[in-house]
Amino acid sequence: MSQAKTPTRTPGAEGPLTGVRVVELAGIGPGPFAAMLLADLGADVVRVDRPGGPGLGIDPAHDVTNRNKRSVVVDLKAPDGPARVLDLAERADVLIEGYRPGVAERLGVGPEDCHARNPRLVYGRMTGWGQEGPLAQRAGHDIGYIALTGALGMIGAPDAPPPAPANLLGDYAGGSLYLVVGVLAALHHARASGTGQVVDAAIVDGTAHLSSMIHGMLAAGGWQDRRGANLLDGGCPFYGTYETADCRHMAVGALEPQFYAEFMRLLGIPGLAPARDDMSRWPELRAAVAARFRSRTRDEWTAVFAGSDACTAPVLSLGEAPHHPHLAARSTFTDHGGITQPAPAPRFSATPTAVRTGPALPGAGAESVARDWDLPREQDPPRASLPNPAVHNPQ
Repeated sequence: MSQAKTPTRTPGAEGPLTGVRVVELAGIGPGPFAAMLLADLGADVVRVDRPGGPGLGIDPAHDVTNRNKRSVVVDLKAPDGPARVLDLAERADVLIEGYRPGVAERLGVGPEDCHARNPRLVYGRMTGWGQEGPLAQRAGHDIGYIALTGALGMIGAPDAPPPAPANLLGDYAGGSLYLVVGVLAALHHARASGTGQVVDAAIVDGTAHLSSMIHGMLAAGGWQDRRGANLLDGGCPFYGTYETADCRHMAVGALEPQFYAEFMRLLGIPGLAPARDDMSRWPELRAAVAARFRSRTRDEWTAVFAGSDACTAPVLSLGEAPHHPHLAARSTFTDHGGITQPAPAPRFSATPTAVRTGPALPGAGAESVARDWDLPREQDPPRASLPNPAVHNPQ
């Protein structure tokens, strides 16, 4: 059986994963973001788009989660569709898919089909509920996954419903990041042993794992299992957010005594500093802090705390963040193709990363991928005869 070839360096590629080939079966949410992380790190990511696109309505030219990738379009309903994907998998190090459990198998591109062609392949599976369990076949989204893990229940004021934290906590933190960690660990194992494997990355698993420290605090009696009653969930008056005179906000994280003392001094109420350790006075302290913040604008308070160790910062909008002096100095955000976007992270001293290309437009990379990956010509017969299974909507 054929094994993945060691590719030559793709012109213009950068990053520690240069030379790693990744196939991404197009989906939405955490799968594309995970593939973007690998692409940012230098991997040659080929996104297999379906005819007609993912159906989310976002202009592909502005979907930065598809930056640093190339795209081919494959119709998995067509007789030769599965074989075309298997041709890619044969030459890849990693494959990522985000279908519901069993869909890839019915399409003829599941782990067994891919490993038959490439035993070294790392097969990454991204789902919300996981590959097995009572909810495995159910539809879902970020907010439902984090709700069941207890993570959502920790967020927000005690007298209001928990707020939706965009899709950052579940999809990307509990999902994409854990998939990437799993894929890289499995890739290390594959290179050492010659054997690939399946990585089952479930958002419920990753999000639950993120709360490990909180579970330890709960067991030790240092965390109450309710919102707004703990050190890190807004219950503490010196760890939270406050409204300013212009209806904007400041974020306070003055936990340590020395930082708290500096915070109280600059805020102008040093006489209440001893209330830090007296939880019975926390309501009084919170009211005093809130009143002080409402006396000036966000920018005025930003100037007050500038250059201090009071651990207090302005709450910026998405549009404001790239212009903050610190983030600008570090080039935390970058402009590419007219789109302001977060730069690749983390940073590497020997193998720096970069936004090399803009979002991959569906099918635009077909010619270069066929050349660079030495794919069979379209007129060549498929390498495998596969059935044409009924398509199941993975979302």
